[in-house]
Amino acid sequence: MDKTKSTEQLAYAALLDIGMKIGLLALIATFILYLTGILSPYIPVNDLPKYWGHPVHTYLQETGIQTGWTWLGMLNKGDFLNFLPIAFLAGITMVCYIRIIPMLFRKKDTAFGIIAIIEVLVLALAASGILKAGGH
Repeated sequence: MDKTKSTEQLAYAALLDIGMKIGLLALIATFILYLTGILSPYIPVNDLPKYWGHPVHTYLQETGIQTGWTWLGMLNKGDFLNFLPIAFLAGITMVCYIRIIPMLFRKKDTAFGIIAIIEVLVLALAASGILKAGGH
């Protein structure tokens, strides 16, 4: 073990590495499904240029796409299926923190354990959509 790295850092990094590789492979696979047309897109590829210059609100209104987690109900569409690996990659950080929380408490590193719990709660709250901010 590298003496400059803690067990928690190595566990976090190892899980992050695995998650990143799985997420990248899933992104490639879902993009191939989209490109090949195996799954038809919600918005036909030929229609995309007419939406490129629109503000988000106008784009959503004209396409009938809802904000938030409603994309989960559209995973049968090629252009929405690729959201799944993106969400997976975004969630890996929470999984990594959850992995090291017991390790921190076993080492009696209570302060960092509490900070890691708070970090998971904040990330989960942000991902939940309960807090409405920005263009969504």
